[in-house]
Amino acid sequence: MYRDSNVTPRHFSNPQQLSQALPTCWSNIRLVATDMDGTLTTKGKFSAALLQTLEDLTAVGIKVLIVTGRSAGWVNGLSSLLPVAGALAENGGLFYPSGSEQAIALTPIADLTVHRQHLALVFEQLKIKFPHIQESSDNRFRITDWTFDVASLSPDDLQVLGNLCQQMGWGFTYSNVQCHIKPLGQDKAVGLLQVLQQYLPNYSPEQIVTVGDSPNDESLFNQLYFPVSVGVANVLQYANQLQHQPTYITAATEGEGFCELSSYILKSLERKKE
Repeated sequence: MYRDSNVTPRHFSNPQQLSQALPTCWSNIRLVATDMDGTLTTKGKFSAALLQTLEDLTAVGIKVLIVTGRSAGWVNGLSSLLPVAGALAENGGLFYPSGSEQAIALTPIADLTVHRQHLALVFEQLKIKFPHIQESSDNRFRITDWTFDVASLSPDDLQVLGNLCQQMGWGFTYSNVQCHIKPLGQDKAVGLLQVLQQYLPNYSPEQIVTVGDSPNDESLFNQLYFPVSVGVANVLQYANQLQHQPTYITAATEGEGFCELSSYILKSLERKKE
């Protein structure tokens, strides 16, 4: 989530490993809300171990929600192919419940054509200062936001891009894959909280764990809303760019880190039954 330039990010200070959490922390979990790229994937792929882990979580009644920056068109198919309760696309812009191809708009858009035209104009303005940026290949499948590739952009470049978007009345965020021009106030936490309130209202904050690896996951690390959050180990590369930081850090990176977290949750449930 983009922040005002007045905010000074902190370095991770003594991040807690999963093993340092109280056992009840994991035995209470009933819902996992997780980023996808760099969190579920390993080198851009779903591993057999990851797919088995999702099946194992589902088998014991733990719901998994994917909260990704990927496009509506991409997530539409994903939500019905994986053993998950649903997926939020475009950093909280849309929600696809499992088994439904109909998107639920979390960011209302009065006129889609006009909205896309405005986003295109903002992108053209950014290209004046950064002529090398390239529209992402999945941009044509998007509804609420506009994306371009993050490759070759430095942290300073990203800060400038965020400031420019803010000046034009738009939000900005980025992941390890893409940069996103988006409506102000649209982020993963806002979308997830809306889904929890309207469609999954029976979960307390202590029963939910949020998981991520990139700056666009930062709102999921906000302890005011999500007291139990986990960063897979590769989140450490963004340590000095995050104001909100995860409660716990895995030892492993990417999908292996997610499997590590899931192992703690599953084992804690087994002990609870004994």
